Amino acid sequence: MAASRWKSTLYPSDQFVEACGAIVFDTSSHPKQVLLLYYGKKDEWLLPKGRRNCNESRKTAAIREVREESGYAVRLCPVTMVTRAPSELEEPDIKDIPRTYRGLTEPFIVDVRDLGEGKGAKLVWWFIAELVGIVGEGESQFEAHFIRYDEAIEKLTYKKDREILEKAVEVIEDPVNAHVQKRPKTNSS
Repeated sequence: MAASRWKSTLYPSDQFVEACGAIVFDTSSHPKQVLLLYYGKKDEWLLPKGRRNCNESRKTAAIREVREESGYAVRLCPVTMVTRAPSELEEPDIKDIPRTYRGLTEPFIVDVRDLGEGKGAKLVWWFIAELVGIVGEGESQFEAHFIRYDEAIEKLTYKKDREILEKAVEVIEDPVNAHVQKRPKTNSS
């Protein structure tokens, strides 16, 4: 029996957890702003995310977690980006290489976190979203704030969160995604 050609770690279902989050842009503000959560108990600035529920899609989990933590309704932004995932229009045996597709609402980055010896892993799938409106109050431990990109990158407590935000800004600011940059804000009921 041959060994795998790639470094691989197997995690049974009790050794991994999936979380989903979104970088939420207020595309109606000038300059554009991004949603951060302030967690006062630990004096931390964070991006909205949380665990995916059983039988819940990643997209639905990201939207729900933003709503629960911040009180804001969001929609995933269809963006042009490079991915190795094939389009539904591609042949099944298409070569596994990066390709650029338009109108994707797929994760733009995944963070794989080693939780330590015997504790498994956490996979955090990140999406790009835009503000739709306020739908209620967020979780009481968080204060939701929209902050300019440059200030948000400085405020974020964790280096990985800063890197995730920087990549999201790179995607949204790409000229091919100008359609996202100019959307007016709408209020949800």
